[in-house]
Amino acid sequence: MIEQIVSAVQHGLRREDVDHNALDVVERLRDEGFEAYMVGGCVRDLLLGLDPKDFDVATNATPEEVHDLFRRSRLVGRRFRIAHVRYGRHVIEVSTFRKAHAEGDDDDERLHADSGLILRDNVWGTLEDDATRRDFTINALYYDPVHEQILDFVGGLDDLEHRRLRFIGDTRVRLREDPVRILRAVRFQAKLRFELDPTIVAAIPECAEHLRAIPPARLFDEVCKLFTSGAAAAIWTALAPTRLRHSLFPCTPPDDQLTMLAMQNTDARIAEDKPVTPGFLLAVLMWHDYVARCDELAEAHNSTEARAMAASETLAAEHEIISIPRRFSQFVREVWALQGRLENIRPKSVRMVLEHPRFRAAYDFLVLRGATGEPVTEQAAWWTEVQTLDADGRDAMIDGLSPAPAASLRKRKRRRRPKSAAGSEG
Repeated sequence: MIEQIVSAVQHGLRREDVDHNALDVVERLRDEGFEAYMVGGCVRDLLLGLDPKDFDVATNATPEEVHDLFRRSRLVGRRFRIAHVRYGRHVIEVSTFRKAHAEGDDDDERLHADSGLILRDNVWGTLEDDATRRDFTINALYYDPVHEQILDFVGGLDDLEHRRLRFIGDTRVRLREDPVRILRAVRFQAKLRFELDPTIVAAIPECAEHLRAIPPARLFDEVCKLFTSGAAAAIWTALAPTRLRHSLFPCTPPDDQLTMLAMQNTDARIAEDKPVTPGFLLAVLMWHDYVARCDELAEAHNSTEARAMAASETLAAEHEIISIPRRFSQFVREVWALQGRLENIRPKSVRMVLEHPRFRAAYDFLVLRGATGEPVTEQAAWWTEVQTLDADGRDAMIDGLSPAPAASLRKRKRRRRPKSAAGSEG
């Protein structure tokens, strides 16, 4: 039963604010006799006065029917089968109404693990069914652009008004169905500045353990969403003292200044519409473990070998938790490897380092390390200055270098490799 139908006069959402491609999808589905609405984050964000990143459509048409109707579309997903309708480089995600699991259901298109985790969910239902099976109340608002109405089945408008983040139904059941929802809860809490329902806070320790059942590749995607949302610093502040941080990055100290500076830097770059890469944040999050392994391996290997081995070990350990794609793991290796060359400023290698494709990222990393108090501020200042000079000035600066190396990473005080970072993991 619909709890509330809100007209355009009441909700203030204007049709002209809606993506025209999403409108086209809805109208074409309606013309073919199907139900179709905009749903989820796009409706939520428009009501909050934000610019939605994506526009999603929900319909009673099956994925195959959507695919037949839109020539430039393709079906994706096995766990949740949906249609992607393409307009140039822009994609509208179209999902079919699904119904929630009921006790006694026995359907080949819905598969649960013994823990309750949903492995596959392709059981179609009605609009009302679809609303009650979504995760958060504020994500279960449907916008009808034809009649310019918002349909609310679960009290999402009230929660939106009071800035509450609440699951639909029993919190523990929803988190057992998909533990990744706890990461979504933290992300929305930080990005929207909403208050978490107390039942969500209470479920964090148990849910953190269940994250181990999630495929590492999916966890990598969720981590990227967490830290490239524009609210990375707030998200890390929320995650750090909990078991969620321990489950994802067990060797990152909860009060790590380097990580917080990197998160703040990432947020600033996103706000300025500058590019960011998950590789940089991964290099920061695993830095302490890498350095500790370098120190241990340096006793039996030369510095080059120790660094290479330490990088492989650190990445392999984290790869078991989140599956880091090769392009990002290689990025991390190169940024770490360049730290030694940036610290040991040698006349013969300066030009080669400046031309390295990862120089800028490695330089930014060095600057952040200096800002936390690591003894690399002089080297960071040198690299900062040399980048500002013309060719003649650069040559003069390089020629003026002492042949003696600066303090190296290997010569710093030996650190014990943390097996896991301590914290009040509530």
